[in-house]
Amino acid sequence: MKIFDTMDRTKKDLITVKDKRINLFVCGPTVYDYSHIGHARTYVFFDLFASYLRYRGYDVFYLQNITDIDDKIIKKASETNSSPENVAEKYFREYLKDMEILMVNSVNIYAPATHYMDEIVDQIKRLQQQGYAYETGDGVYFEVNRFPDYGKLSHQKLEEIIAGYRVEINENKKNPVDFALWKKKKEGEPYWNSPWGEGRPGWHIEDTAITEHYFGPQYDIHGGGADLIFPHHECEIAQMESVSGRKPMVRYWMHTGLLTIRSERMGKSMGNVIRIRDLTERYSPWVIRYFLLSSHYRSPIDFSYENMDRAMESLEKIVVIYRKLKNRRTFGNGSKIMNEMEEEWNLLINDMDDDLNTPGAISHMMKIINLANRYYSDLSEVESKRIMEMIEDMNKFFKILPEINENEEKLMNHILSIREMMRKRKEYEIADSIRNELNLMKIKIEDTSEGTVWYRI
Repeated sequence: MKIFDTMDRTKKDLITVKDKRINLFVCGPTVYDYSHIGHARTYVFFDLFASYLRYRGYDVFYLQNITDIDDKIIKKASETNSSPENVAEKYFREYLKDMEILMVNSVNIYAPATHYMDEIVDQIKRLQQQGYAYETGDGVYFEVNRFPDYGKLSHQKLEEIIAGYRVEINENKKNPVDFALWKKKKEGEPYWNSPWGEGRPGWHIEDTAITEHYFGPQYDIHGGGADLIFPHHECEIAQMESVSGRKPMVRYWMHTGLLTIRSERMGKSMGNVIRIRDLTERYSPWVIRYFLLSSHYRSPIDFSYENMDRAMESLEKIVVIYRKLKNRRTFGNGSKIMNEMEEEWNLLINDMDDDLNTPGAISHMMKIINLANRYYSDLSEVESKRIMEMIEDMNKFFKILPEINENEEKLMNHILSIREMMRKRKEYEIADSIRNELNLMKIKIEDTSEGTVWYRI
């Protein structure tokens, strides 16, 4: 299996620290508002990644931090007459609800930063003792000049970063690019005790303190959105490699591409932020996942409702043939196309092994679906079951097949038997009314020679 490493900008064979054991860390959200589809793009992909690794026999420990103390959280608390703690707790719960809806269930541990203050303080202390950090009147800073490799992930030279830096001048800092490890308390802000007085951690230090706690100074894979490469991930490297003296901090850096809205960057100032919960009122989670995974994770992806509708139409082809095969009771004598289908399945797995090429994998699945439809009447029972197995196996990591429980199946079969009775009595108005009501519930039916098949997407 190969994955693209942002550090080297090349695809590399996946070689783990421990055989078949993978420690994966992905930067989680800052919980001050509802999650949007840009978040979904990253977290759905890494859910697929972890799920696929497990499908391929790896033992994956997936860790995700939660930034539950930050300037944005403090500002939100002030605007809503609440406390930063309550704001963070509320939106962390809402984030988990959104992830549950999108079937993002591969994370082993969510780690809120405020639960790891001892680890954060300890890491800052060690950085200061080793000469990489210094205290000022307003906090503790990492001295970037002490780490010559700063900029290696984003492929920038330190002098170029310094020359191009545009921030408000802070006379407390030795260099404008030095970044905060600890921020001393300001009036009205939450705080924790530390050797430097009451205060709170900087953004970057929480991640390395958490990963060091669970994984040690070096681990396998670090992921996140491409917008985090600089400065966030650059600062993480500087902190961890400095305090441990060991390089590299991680073997592979993986980053998801930007999500735009009709070719424009998403943002509150643009008025085009689409929350996950709003999108799920219009589309099912299976359609949302299918849309997000239909583009390669490193490529930009452009959101529009037209693109969502196209994704729904494509997914419908997979769902319909699966439901028809699942409900099939009579079979043909054999289509003699299984070798071709098996070849497509192998190509699907090859694409997934090639840096998680999900659009390539989908294209091979669609070829299997097209063959199944073309030779449907000839398919034997063995062939039908094998095609279902292929779809079910793909679903183990894509998670795009609507879940249907036994009670729902029984209820729908009963409804469809009533509809069939109406059709036999030529009471077509009632039969059509049943179809229309089901459509309103986003349940579709298809009348076939073997009976009526129902499905939803």
